[in-house]
Amino acid sequence: MIRSQFFGYFLSILMLFSCSGTKKAAGDSPLQSHITEVLNEYAPDKRTALFDVTAREKVLVGETNLPAAKAVLLQRLTNANLAYVDSIKLLPASDLAGKQKAVVTVSVANLRTQGKHAAELATQAMLGTPLQVLKKQMGWYLVQTPDNYIAWVDGGGIALMDNEAFARWQQQSKIVYTSTFGFAYASPDVKGLTVSDLVYGDVLEIVKQREGFYETRFPDGRIAYVPLNDVVLLKDWMQTRNPTEQNLVNSGKQLMGLPYLWGGTSAKGVDCSGFTKMVYFMNGLVLPRDASQQVHVGELVDTKNGWNNMKPGDLLFFGSPASEGRPERVVHVGMWIGGKEFIHASNYVRTSSMDSAAVNFDKHELSRFLRAKRISPSASLYDFRVKSFY
Repeated sequence: MIRSQFFGYFLSILMLFSCSGTKKAAGDSPLQSHITEVLNEYAPDKRTALFDVTAREKVLVGETNLPAAKAVLLQRLTNANLAYVDSIKLLPASDLAGKQKAVVTVSVANLRTQGKHAAELATQAMLGTPLQVLKKQMGWYLVQTPDNYIAWVDGGGIALMDNEAFARWQQQSKIVYTSTFGFAYASPDVKGLTVSDLVYGDVLEIVKQREGFYETRFPDGRIAYVPLNDVVLLKDWMQTRNPTEQNLVNSGKQLMGLPYLWGGTSAKGVDCSGFTKMVYFMNGLVLPRDASQQVHVGELVDTKNGWNNMKPGDLLFFGSPASEGRPERVVHVGMWIGGKEFIHASNYVRTSSMDSAAVNFDKHELSRFLRAKRISPSASLYDFRVKSFY
């Protein structure tokens, strides 16, 4: 009986592999090479562009938020005289019912790689940050941040809006929170109940000024009071941002001791690129999200003969150089502050030195230093002023 059951099981497995061997893989489709070409051209970085398309025999399936990429793919297939059935979904999804915009309603929204709380933290978005909504899944939304990063956010942390509601929100006068950490209160009383915590960079709509406070409105409609001394009018803040060497250093040191948090970009915790991104944000410039993206921004600084060409604010990149069969890997970033020192998020935000005689000499980072870049407002198409957020 046992032998008979085993033999039957063996035949079933054999038939399964035999059948699977006759099925044509998606990658063998003559359409697939064209899909790969368009992917490499329009969406080489899946963190900032979505082109999840494949071919099942002659059927094109998947989704993208790039209408131009889809149009180019279909035209190439037509020009190549390849028959196809177009089942590619364009995002934003139609079931969003026109609510393709959202604004963050909590002090810091955690954006994840998948639509679940257990998923890896990809990045963060602060209160008042506008988002492009691409699709929904259960209580989660796939969104794109103003710096084009694509990730999932819990619906409880955003206010969905149609274009009309979003335009009204954009037109309102706003304040930006400039203390590192604090609270919004239920009444104009710092000893009273709180409505929410707040961190540097949070943006709120102004209702009116009252008794040393701004009465403010959250994107989801909640009313709260914020002390005048903790905020600046958003328009004034944007006009006064000036990424000088000293301002960048001062902003970096303002965050000293902040804990390391993988995926963090806020005063609640930062990873290495989240730290440099926040420092530049505080001074009016928006950097790409990750170290491997930031390394492509700005102008190369010559460090072949030492550190004499370095200026405060320059970014230092660390990792492993390209070798035969392996591409370069950029895994860490810090910011130069002068005196052979740099500041970075490693365990927590701290300073390290390239000087072997210094107490805070960082032999490990020196051993994997790759290159340094200098950032300026006109350094790259990836750079843009923070006003683009609002």
